[in-house]
Amino acid sequence: MIFRQLFDPQSSTYTYLLGDPVSGAALLIDPVLEHVRRDLALASELGLIVTATLETHVHADHITGAGLIRQRTDCALLIATASGAKGADRYLENGDQIAFGARSLRALATPGHTYGCMSYLLDDGSMVFTGDSLLVRSCGRTDFQQGSAARLYQSVHEILFALPEPCLVYPGHDYRGFSVTSIAEERRFNPRLGGEISVQDFTGYMDNLGLAHPKRIEEAVPANLQCGTIASGTGQEPNWAPLSYSSAGIWEVAPRWLEENPGRVQIVDVREVSEWNGPLGHIARAIHIPLGELAERHALLDPHCPIVTVCRAGGRSAQATIILNRLGRLDCASLAGGMLRWRAEGLETQKARAEQ
Repeated sequence: MIFRQLFDPQSSTYTYLLGDPVSGAALLIDPVLEHVRRDLALASELGLIVTATLETHVHADHITGAGLIRQRTDCALLIATASGAKGADRYLENGDQIAFGARSLRALATPGHTYGCMSYLLDDGSMVFTGDSLLVRSCGRTDFQQGSAARLYQSVHEILFALPEPCLVYPGHDYRGFSVTSIAEERRFNPRLGGEISVQDFTGYMDNLGLAHPKRIEEAVPANLQCGTIASGTGQEPNWAPLSYSSAGIWEVAPRWLEENPGRVQIVDVREVSEWNGPLGHIARAIHIPLGELAERHALLDPHCPIVTVCRAGGRSAQATIILNRLGRLDCASLAGGMLRWRAEGLETQKARAEQ
């Protein structure tokens, strides 16, 4: 199985990508709106197609990316029936199976943090994705969204702590730098729920946390009760070229499109002088600005015309787009594969024409 753990630093949320390498089918658990591009780019780079998104609960600290992912991929959107959310493609009950290729997850109802919390157990019992029901040495709060400390205690002790001890626990959040734990560890070391902690101990602890509400609760909960569809029109893609987005956060354009549309963009070659005049040649109409001079000379570029940056293989041109973004130029992309790919595809260069 292909497995990746992804992170949103603003809300300390973990998103999980699980994929079947044979069929290419993949699931995303708890995607975050601001990282939809990253998550879909990563799936594509790994040869995966997202067939469904899963929510562990209706989040109060971020808006789900599920609605926007469904808009872009036509995947299915899954959430617990008990969540009360509207607009899902499938509503899950305890024990339901969610297949992705030859692999599957089993839905485990674990209410308490919210009434509609759902954990997901991998088919071989080696991993469980617990959302906020069980965190590393902690758990989610129980003071809003029909939360109940007594119900959460029951969910953890009767459902999650009943799993095999080696089962790895992947939480929905972490605020102290942890990424994974195990059932055995949490049974023994969780200060809220482990050891000999009774339900009375736990409810007393949770009823006196005194936490402020999440900063985005007034925005996030209504959006997430609509499965993110309120926000699904946001994050529009640039339309000045057929661009692709990498998981490294770089927009790229294909050599063939650039060769067919040279007048629609400014081509900025960021290689050194020796390379500009070297064996690979350079693209007709390209502007030569070495990468080290780009920040100083960027004002020479037309502010109304998009920019495609070029280098030997794509590394420096990717960095050039980052520099331009910081300087306020968001309409820029890197030439995918650089001059090496340009020449490999048989496209002309200035030097190539001069030699003929």
